[in-house]
Parts: sequence; structure tokens; C-alpha cells
Amino acid sequence: MKPRKLSIVAALCILLAASITAFAGDLPKTALGEGMTIWFDTGGPVGGTYNTIVQNGALQAARDLGCTVKLFYSDWSPQLMIENFKKALAAKPDGIVVMGHPGDDAYRPFIEEAVAKGIIVTATDTELPALQARYQSSGFGYSGVDNYARGKALATEALNRTGLGKGDRALVWGLKSQPTRGRSSLALVETLEKAGLTVDYMEITPEIDKDAALGQPVMTAYLSANPDCKLVIMDHGALTAQLENFFRAAGVGPDAIFGAGFSMSPATVSAIKNGYVDLVGDGQPYLQGYLPVLQIVLTKKLGFSGLTIQTGGGFVHKDNIDLIAPLAEKGLR
Repeated sequence: MKPRKLSIVAALCILLAASITAFAGDLPKTALGEGMTIWFDTGGPVGGTYNTIVQNGALQAARDLGCTVKLFYSDWSPQLMIENFKKALAAKPDGIVVMGHPGDDAYRPFIEEAVAKGIIVTATDTELPALQARYQSSGFGYSGVDNYARGKALATEALNRTGLGKGDRALVWGLKSQPTRGRSSLALVETLEKAGLTVDYMEITPEIDKDAALGQPVMTAYLSANPDCKLVIMDHGALTAQLENFFRAAGVGPDAIFGAGFSMSPATVSAIKNGYVDLVGDGQPYLQGYLPVLQIVLTKKLGFSGLTIQTGGGFVHKDNIDLIAPLAEKGLR
């Protein structure tokens, strides 16, 4: 009986090997995205601290998948994002990656035209909920964070770490004027006010949005007029990276004010280690570059519908900065 059992097992193994070989033979012989061209709006300026990480993720996806990614830069201007989308549309690529700062209404006619022409569109960093709901079956996905949720989470964590409450003063510097992106700033303000804090809000100007270093005299003037401020939250990656410089220029020492913000960079790493930034919400922008490229390739070649992927949720602070720092220095976190 033993020889018979062995022969059965051997036969099964041969059949399994044959089936695996047959299956493997059906896989693509070339990179899945070979021959595809994708236009990608990185959102910010050339060399920007945040959008450079997004860019690095997109370029790595292009290398891994064998496609071509063409980058363009919008200086965080919603108007320029729309103009760049028009340029991308005219080039007739396989796909376009957008950031949702202009909002659903501003993008709608152009994205409708793109989809009608067979161009796959997907969003990153800032969602376009109405357009995604309409075109998800055509590959319109989202890689990023829920903006309201991220603002609420950062404010809540800051409150837990500081113990601040009724009567304490805080500053939120953000982008409430933008329809979807601004929900993060809205959540920050609402969460802090609900806890009883006196919240001063400043809107980031287009000039400072493009070049965060220009915010230094604004911050200095604010802190001079409000020496009782105990919490500063930057709803902007590049402004978070400048927070140590802002505090130093205003004569504020390390740990004198609890500083918080979003997104990592080498400057933010230094600020955390030096005690000027205490808490950073990490949306992992590298993934916000990589995943949209993957989305478009998967939709084009395999017919996948749009995927919604929340890329963030964690916090960076002095207790875990040594783990994150080497990756931030390389533009990966």
C-alpha cells in the first residue's frame, strides 16, 4: 500500500506543479504599466518639503511599474491646479493624478471631459468626494487622509499631551477658505474651542502657501501681540518645517510653546529634536505619490475600480523621532 500512496502523492504534486506553471504563464511578460503615461500634480512648488516626498513616491511607482510619470507643480494654488489639469488633458495621457484643493465644483467640467475621453483620473492628498462617487467605477480613487478627521485627531492629541483647557490661548494657521482641504483647519479650531480654549485663527496667504519662509514676520507679530499663547498648530507641512525658525525669530525658546503640525521633513526632524515642534500628524505623503500611480495602472490594465486608501493616522514626536529621522532625510517620510 505504501508504494501506491506515494504514487498518488507524486501524481498530485505533478498536477499542482503543472497548474502553477500554467497560471504563471498567463502573467504579463513585461512590467504592468509599460507604455503608459501618467501626469501627476505634486501640488506644491518645485523643491517643496511636502510635495517632494509625494513626488518621490510617484517616481518610485513609475520605476516599479514601468510607466512614465510626468510631474507638474502648482505652488499650492487651486487656480494653477486647474490650469495644469487643462494642460494634462490636452496631452491625452493614460491617467491624471490631482490634488483636490480646488474642490468638486471647480474640477467637475474638466474631469468629466477627461473621463469621456477615456483618461483615468484619481485624487491624492485632498479628496474630491462627489467626483469620486460618480467615477469610482472608472478608477477614480483616493489616497490620503480624511481632512476633518486628521485635524480633529491632531487637536485631540495636542490637548491630551498639554492638558490645556478653558481660557488657554491657541493659534491655528490654516486654509479654511479651501472647500475640502480647509476641513482640516475647521476641525482643529472646532476641537480646540470645544475644549474651552480661546482660538486665534489666521488664513495662510497664497504667497506664504507657496513660500513658507515668508511667514516669519507674521508669526513674530502674532506672538508679540499674544504672549499668553500656549499652543501653535500649523495646518501646513511647509509651515510646520519653518516653526523652529519662527519661534527663534520671535525669541521663543524650546518647549516654551507647544508646537504642532503636519508632515515630516529634515527641518521638522531637527525642530522635534531641538524641542520646538512637539507633535506632527503624519499622512505619509510617500504613499500619496506611490498609490495613485498604482491605481491608474491597475485600472488601465486590469479594470479595477477606484480604491480609497487612508494613508495616515500616526503621530511623530520626540519618543519615536529616531525611527523616522533617517527616512525623512531620504525624502521617504
